[in-house]
Amino acid sequence: MPKTMRYTLLSLRDLAVSVGPFIVLAVTLLVLAYWWLDPNPPKRVVLATGPAQSAYEEFGKRYARILAKDGIEVVLLPSEGSAANLQLLRDGKADLGFVQGGTSEAGTASNDQLESLGSLFLEPVWLFYREEAARKVTAASATAEATLSSLTQLQGLRVNVGTPGSGVPNLMNKLLESNHIESSALKISQLEQTPATVAFLAGELDAIVFASAPESLMVQMLLQTPGVKLMDFAQSEAYSRRFAFLSPAVLPRGVVDLAANIPPQDVHLVAPTTTLLTRTSTHPALLELFALAGNEIHGSAGWFKRAREYPNVKNNELPVAKEAERSIQTGPPLLQRYLPFWVANMVERMWLAMGIIIAVLLPLSRIVPPLYEFRVRSRIFRWYGQLRNIENRAEETQDTGPLLDELNEMESRAEKISVPLSYTDELYALRNNIQLVRKKLQKH
Repeated sequence: MPKTMRYTLLSLRDLAVSVGPFIVLAVTLLVLAYWWLDPNPPKRVVLATGPAQSAYEEFGKRYARILAKDGIEVVLLPSEGSAANLQLLRDGKADLGFVQGGTSEAGTASNDQLESLGSLFLEPVWLFYREEAARKVTAASATAEATLSSLTQLQGLRVNVGTPGSGVPNLMNKLLESNHIESSALKISQLEQTPATVAFLAGELDAIVFASAPESLMVQMLLQTPGVKLMDFAQSEAYSRRFAFLSPAVLPRGVVDLAANIPPQDVHLVAPTTTLLTRTSTHPALLELFALAGNEIHGSAGWFKRAREYPNVKNNELPVAKEAERSIQTGPPLLQRYLPFWVANMVERMWLAMGIIIAVLLPLSRIVPPLYEFRVRSRIFRWYGQLRNIENRAEETQDTGPLLDELNEMESRAEKISVPLSYTDELYALRNNIQLVRKKLQKH
């Protein structure tokens, strides 16, 4: 091997040995920081949605498609609705879920482990009734238009309020109670959406209540069904003042079908705000991804909102996660606009820890040059101990022959010492000192 290459490799070896402990410490600190911060989210998350053909189910599919682009599998967990989703979150069977405002009272102990990712959309109360049934309670003539505009007019009618897990029964109980109506005054049933709609269209029910986004196929179908009308909540503003989780909403004339002029006039509705709730233990990066997906899914204009009006951090009964609030207000972080999610997320969540590690290691790095120098020079200096020993023994004996042989062997071995070129002066100094001791022995 050429001497130049040999000296280079030797220098690299000494440098590696000197820097080795420093590198091991840095890697150990990074591993500990990674373990402590857990920057990368799990690749599988469970989202509680709702019944088949509901708006919750449709929105869940959209979230799944968007997060799949970043390698996150969103498992959709069907349920009866808001109340069921809330229970799934409390039981730890779902990581996130759509929950309608008013489903549970905020501030209860069971909600301590939950937080919100913001308000997503208004979910109006759709109270559809058969015009035939309205004639019975309003005593309208066969030629006059029969309409309902108050919950008090439902007394005696057959009304389906949805399954207990949907949250609608609880909501309707609150609305009926505010109108001083006993539940027994109505013939209430709690069928699921699809069977209830079939029974309603068959004349077995007089009215049916949904609380759903307008994207619901059931809602859009009933809005265009002859003989079926949507109740106008004339007191919608009053309801919103009585219940903090309700907002007044207006279904504009002709918004369903401009050509057919459906609805034929503005319809006043009351609407709970639907939020995306999550457990506080859910990984922060997942919360950020869901909030960003929410901006894309719910940010467009709709029947009850203007563009970019939702998602927002208003009308939330639970605290809003800081990751969601930041994503809703400012959009994706700077790095995620230019880098893949996994890389950007790693840097964003590790930069502070990396800064602290660098601040700790910089002072320690000052010991590397002296350590390297000591290692190289010790390869030479260790011979001085043997040289001093030979010199001391020469003063105690008259026979220097064995000492000269030992010195020659030492010189032969010292000539084979390899050091970086920048330290050859130390090697030549050793050889000169060996010659000085040899002359002293020869004069003895």
